[in-house]
Amino acid sequence: MNRKLWIIGVLVLLLAVTAGCGQKPNALVEGGQGNQENQGNAGNSVDGTAIQEPPSNPVAHGAGDSNHSSPEEQANTMVIQAYFTDDQLNELFPENKEITYSADAEKYMQTLKALQQSETSGLLPLWEKVNFKQAVLEDGKLTVDLTLPDEARLGAGGEALAVESLTKALFQFKEVQSIEVLVDGRQADTLMGHVELEHPFLRK
Repeated sequence: MNRKLWIIGVLVLLLAVTAGCGQKPNALVEGGQGNQENQGNAGNSVDGTAIQEPPSNPVAHGAGDSNHSSPEEQANTMVIQAYFTDDQLNELFPENKEITYSADAEKYMQTLKALQQSETSGLLPLWEKVNFKQAVLEDGKLTVDLTLPDEARLGAGGEALAVESLTKALFQFKEVQSIEVLVDGRQADTLMGHVELEHPFLRK
């Protein structure tokens, strides 16, 4: 009787041990999976603090939009000849001047402005007090519109030199075939009362 009880006890113990061994691998596997999931969710960490991974698509955050900015217009420079006179108003003298412009249409206005100030001692500008309003090129004809205040008016000799200096300066540009000079938007018989204006002046 005691022997049977002893055998039964041994069998029960073996079953218990076998059952326990069968559960441990599963527990280890489950524990390992749990650790992997936790590591995947946490990402990189330092002292238990999660570090955010940078976004993989920079365009979505505006990083790829830099190429869409329009470039600024580049400034162009060129050397032209402007014309001035001596203090006796006897003749014209050329002077090299550098002009800066961003569009081709702007270079005509810059050339006219160059006629208003000389950098050479002893030379006088003939257009210093004139207000140039616009200079527009269309089909080879450059139309210059200006305002002529009383203090800008010259005598007959100065007026003739002024007209010559303007036409010589603007005909430097090969695309200009004719020049129409307007005073306050209108054709005038003379510029300052002495020299007749041609409508238009033609390249010779």
